[in-house]
Amino acid sequence: MSSWPGARSDAGLSRRAFLALMAASTAAGGAGASETPILRAIPSSKETLPVIGLGTWQTFDVADGATRGPLRHVLRRFAEVGGRVVDSSPMYGRAERVVGDLAAELGLRDTLFVATKVWTSGRDAGIVQMEESRRRLRTPRLDLMQVHNLVDWRTHLRTLAEWKRAGRVRHVGVTHYAVSAYPELEQVMKSEPLDFVQLNYSVAEREAERRLLPLAIDRGLAVLVNRPFAEGALFRRVRGQALPPWAAEAGCRTWAQLFLKWIVAHPAVTCVIPATSRPDHLEDNMQAGVGRVPDAALRDRIAKLVG
Repeated sequence: MSSWPGARSDAGLSRRAFLALMAASTAAGGAGASETPILRAIPSSKETLPVIGLGTWQTFDVADGATRGPLRHVLRRFAEVGGRVVDSSPMYGRAERVVGDLAAELGLRDTLFVATKVWTSGRDAGIVQMEESRRRLRTPRLDLMQVHNLVDWRTHLRTLAEWKRAGRVRHVGVTHYAVSAYPELEQVMKSEPLDFVQLNYSVAEREAERRLLPLAIDRGLAVLVNRPFAEGALFRRVRGQALPPWAAEAGCRTWAQLFLKWIVAHPAVTCVIPATSRPDHLEDNMQAGVGRVPDAALRDRIAKLVG
């Protein structure tokens, strides 16, 4: 079994123990049960989360009024079918406020696992921004606060360690979306007491599986995945192509489901967070979080098809 120097005693898991935890939590989600969400555990807290979440970049940055109507339906339906993880950021304009308002209107705050980010420099500025995020999201305690794109991460992680001890945040993480940041992201993952890392990963952007996803397993970190469709590049690759019949082996009826299940099949992945403002896309995405996941052979077949 592998281990690492200086690992946190509360979250450190051997690779074997981590994989066993992931397998058990996936089984608890009822693989093969078409309407039961697949669950994965957060290694540090053992809390389980559905593998498909909801991003808010661009999609939830809307004004008051009629433009919120579809988003209200999206968030309500997301929770109805078992979704929990909603990811936002002050970088996303009005998204935090919209999430907070709609969650309050729908009575969902205690149901959702709300993640947001700090995206500024300096301790005082970071505290002001995080307090504003709590107000916008209408919660005294955030489920996950992440340092967005590693901006001034040393400063903010010190603050977040204090906030976590005080019970103001439940989990702490860092994020990035670019391969160019992977060396720094790897350094932070190795050296800091994190609960989560968020990164880009898809069948079109596989670099994370070389070092970062194995490192997340070794360090006992939950993984949130952004850019699951490579900003639409995957759909452009298969434009005009019919979904292959063998996609049914993974319970997939659409390309979106196939792309998402390919990601979910990696044992390091805790939750994928595709963003959408469309109820039909929400329904489609959520179906990737139930039933079977591709085995290694089927996963390779998917990668060869669209690679």
